[in-house]
Amino acid sequence: MKGISISENIKWVRESIAEAAIKSGRDPSDITLVAASKTHSADDVKEAIRCGVDAVGENRVQEMLEKHDDNAYLGAPLHFIGHLQSNKVNKIVGLCDLIESVGSKALIETIGKRAESLGIVQNVLIEVNVGKEQTKSGIMIEETEGILEYASRINGVKVVGLMAIPPILDKNNELCYYFDTMYKLFVDMCGKKYDNNSMQFLSMGMSDSYIDAIRTGANMVRIGSAIFGTRSYYS
Repeated sequence: MKGISISENIKWVRESIAEAAIKSGRDPSDITLVAASKTHSADDVKEAIRCGVDAVGENRVQEMLEKHDDNAYLGAPLHFIGHLQSNKVNKIVGLCDLIESVGSKALIETIGKRAESLGIVQNVLIEVNVGKEQTKSGIMIEETEGILEYASRINGVKVVGLMAIPPILDKNNELCYYFDTMYKLFVDMCGKKYDNNSMQFLSMGMSDSYIDAIRTGANMVRIGSAIFGTRSYYS
């Protein structure tokens, strides 16, 4: 934590984002700051929104529902950024502005059916398992084009970009390899033309890596501890 309050932390993060964006030749306003609020209270979320984060991201469906009941997300778009099980889809489609963690054709189909039943189109990001880790969800890089083509035929779903959680590494140059790999994939997929697809966002980078992610091409970052501090398991 760089400051002593959520507002000071967000100010510091914004300054860091701006510096990284400018160094990579981009406008800082093009970077979407998602406050990852896993385990933090509804009041903390409300404070982050008051201080100007662009969106709020939640990892757990039940926690999202509880905070939603407390009106925690008023004033900012809501993203789901955690692993999503098919049996939880009905609870979040239509509630979230963006589901960032869609990593299978089956999940795309389930989301599409639910969205159609509500008469809406659900925006999603395709999660790519860039490190090919067995413990993580997401598609393999070589499956990306195929899943975009598949999603283009599913009513009720619009793919608006890609998301990745690279492996945890000690060396920044190794981490940047995965960020660079994702950026090249993103650029490649931007050149594909499918219905229901619009490659707007590349979501990658968290509290310990977002500066490198932005320098490498990310335009959406998910920041938790750098905003809220260490996780507080509220009751």
